[in-house]
Amino acid sequence: MTQPLLQVTDLQTQFLTFGGTRVIKAVDGISFDLRAGETLGLVGESGSGKTTACLSILGVLPPAARVTGGAIRFLGEDLTHKSPAEMRRIRGAQIAMILQDPMASLNPLFSIYTQVCEPAYYHQRIRGRPLRERVVELLRSVRIPSAQRRMRDYPHQMSGGMRQRIVGAIALAGGPKLIVADEPTTNLDVTIQAQYLDLLKDLQEATGVAIIFVTHNLGIVARMCDRMAVMYAGRIVEQGPVRDLFNAPKHPYTAALLGSIAKLGSKDPLYAIPGQPPNLAMLPAGCAFHPRCAAAVPLCRAQPPDETRFGAQWTARCWRAAPAAKESHDSAVA
Repeated sequence: MTQPLLQVTDLQTQFLTFGGTRVIKAVDGISFDLRAGETLGLVGESGSGKTTACLSILGVLPPAARVTGGAIRFLGEDLTHKSPAEMRRIRGAQIAMILQDPMASLNPLFSIYTQVCEPAYYHQRIRGRPLRERVVELLRSVRIPSAQRRMRDYPHQMSGGMRQRIVGAIALAGGPKLIVADEPTTNLDVTIQAQYLDLLKDLQEATGVAIIFVTHNLGIVARMCDRMAVMYAGRIVEQGPVRDLFNAPKHPYTAALLGSIAKLGSKDPLYAIPGQPPNLAMLPAGCAFHPRCAAAVPLCRAQPPDETRFGAQWTARCWRAAPAAKESHDSAVA
């Protein structure tokens, strides 16, 4: 087993609101690792902490947020101890990000060439003709037709699918070992989405880059990811190999997400998880999911669940997944 490329341990990220008088635990003690060439799907409803976890890794949190605990080890070095200048040398060169809205990433005032060449210019020190050749190579690698001509164009002259591929070329330009893809297919239609996912897979096989794929689409997870981490209310409630979690989920929230997927040929109505995700500033006692969970037991309302391990890479935080602990508590309160 190779050493992890990225190892996140007990990561805690908080937001200070109302002038610093209230603390919101957006990421509350999550742990996972990722190896070269591997894809991890980070899954959960909006507000579960997926994007905040990724911004913590990249060191680009908004001013009101800060990492308050844990470690983020990348290539053996803890990124939480890096200075802003050191993180700027890492971002783009070793860790890159693809956002869901390409127009939020692309500057409408600069040509495609100028924007794609920037990471190679600053991080790889490529200049002159080799730089132009590198840009053409990158655009061809993401399947931009007539790359030499199109690199002189501006973002508004590209289709939505082409703009998203341009963002992918920028992410690859610095030769990163890790790409964080934050719902990159949300704004694409189904056909273009499938082509983009195939492109990412091909690029990963060619370069060996690791990918963290943030999404709420479990169909994409099944297609793209080796392992899946399910987040709820700032915590990872279950993580493990995609096949295992799809076939036999241990956490009721994972099972509920899988139950909400439309099945081909089925006439049954889609399952909807009752209630709403909790307010992170006022989390319920015990397991944060228990107000929405039909399988909740008294222990769920009283105490946050411990992590139960089902294999080398499969864990869940649910008292129902740890029957010995549940039975002990039930007998004590009887």
